[in-house]
Amino acid sequence: MKKSLLALLSIVTAVGIAGCGSKETASTPAAEGSAAAKPKVYTTIYPLEYAAERIGGDHIEVTNLIPPGVEPHDYEPTAKDMVALSGADIFAFNGSGLELWVDKAVESMDKNKTTIVNATEGMDLLHAVEEEHDHEHEGEAATEEEGHDHGDKDPHVWLDPSKLKEQAAKVKDALVKKDQAHAADYEKNFQQLSADLDQLDKEFKDMVAQSSKKEFMVSHSAFGYLANRYGLEQVAISGVNPADEPSPSQLKELVEHVKEHQISYVLFETLVSPKVAEVIAREAGVQTATLNPLEGLTEEDVKAGRDYMSIMRENIETLRAALK
Repeated sequence: MKKSLLALLSIVTAVGIAGCGSKETASTPAAEGSAAAKPKVYTTIYPLEYAAERIGGDHIEVTNLIPPGVEPHDYEPTAKDMVALSGADIFAFNGSGLELWVDKAVESMDKNKTTIVNATEGMDLLHAVEEEHDHEHEGEAATEEEGHDHGDKDPHVWLDPSKLKEQAAKVKDALVKKDQAHAADYEKNFQQLSADLDQLDKEFKDMVAQSSKKEFMVSHSAFGYLANRYGLEQVAISGVNPADEPSPSQLKELVEHVKEHQISYVLFETLVSPKVAEVIAREAGVQTATLNPLEGLTEEDVKAGRDYMSIMRENIETLRAALK
């Protein structure tokens, strides 16, 4: 992966050098059409794409680099992706170790052209839960320091609606700075998105208040922020990276945990294999259901017109059943 990414960056650098060598000529077409040009916003994960589209509306062009159905932990940009990204006016990424390729990509970008938005920079972040049944650090937060290795942080902040609102505010600020002509619309759209996220937050709180249980089991520990926000506890089969699978002894412990704690559902996700979750559910004699971490949409989600709000409300109903 490192070699291929370096090769991609060399292509982007070559494109940038060619552009710099004829700066006046290259900038002329853009200047001529600048009045009609829409800011190009590139994002890395669906929740940021959703926030940008809600805030920017028809005034911007939004491209999410990771295609539908692709797990962001596994994504690696193509040469075409990197060249396209070099033309972005705004590049918004989640950060905190989710996109392993981002740091080197950002190094190659022209900061005079592209506004870089690290959407988790400065946030209070939870420690990543690496062991399936270790919740010792689940409720602890740590402030991210710029330039630090974020491998010990949980990057799935968007599953707490209040934190997605913080991320959306950073996108809004970048749009306002980049496109003053539509600043009032960006502010108005952000306020509407904020109100919708506040309402979603209330619906989660109401569901949890009506639930008798506080513990739920998921295929990987993507739901720490959701759990932390609403006073719940996630029991994760694998760590922050869904590719990590439990050993046979850990599987046995998880099955015993389900039985002892009377967990009625083992919840799996949309973009990763449900195999391990299904094994645990079968051995423990309980049901399975989908809890969507919203790392990305599937092709079916896109065709059905699902979005962040509708999927999060589906998650509310799934948790309502699991917490009975």
